[in-house]
Amino acid sequence: MQNIERHRTDRIGWLRAAVLGANDGIVSTASLLVGVAAAETTRESILLAGVAGLVAGAMSMAAGEYVSVSSQSDTENADLTRERAELATTPDLELAELTTVYVKRGLDDALALQVAKQLTAHDALGAHSRDELGISDTTAARPIQAALTSAATFAIGASLPLTTAFLVPEKEISIIVSILSLGFLAILGGISAGAGGAPIARAVARVTFWGAIAMAATAGIGALFGVAA
Repeated sequence: MQNIERHRTDRIGWLRAAVLGANDGIVSTASLLVGVAAAETTRESILLAGVAGLVAGAMSMAAGEYVSVSSQSDTENADLTRERAELATTPDLELAELTTVYVKRGLDDALALQVAKQLTAHDALGAHSRDELGISDTTAARPIQAALTSAATFAIGASLPLTTAFLVPEKEISIIVSILSLGFLAILGGISAGAGGAPIARAVARVTFWGAIAMAATAGIGALFGVAA
């Protein structure tokens, strides 16, 4: 019976963007709502600030992810272009480089040379991009995927504290949004850790700690401005 292992590295690209977007959506929007609510403003002002934060944050996440991941993609493409040219002009040197890579990974010289020759014959650029440059289909940069994933998950994350602020009594917005948002962050940490195969308790503790710090800071600032007003 064939044993098919299930790995999670193929999720790295979208999972990173999704977790970042959702986490930022919850933390930034909840912090904004808590800060505005602490200044003792009206529900309408609180919700308006939250909606503005959701829209601006989603667009910012999309733009930021697209630009940063595009830069990674440009670098990868430049390396592949250079490698393709070197394979065409100095194939013997490239074969020696690939052989050295395999020797450093534990193969003896003869076997490393044999492996390098066979992989070069099969797919020279693929072998060099994967084993010399560390670029593979699994980890390759995908700017559009990262941008759309981050924007969508930010909006979903932001909608949770925003909906809470809409439903709960106006005087209790600050405390209830804080408590439920920490719960949302804990759930997100557990889901993301489970999807990535990481320890769940550590992920939950990490996201809730920093979320609590952010909301406490904005609540203090909101209360300060509320008193000053």
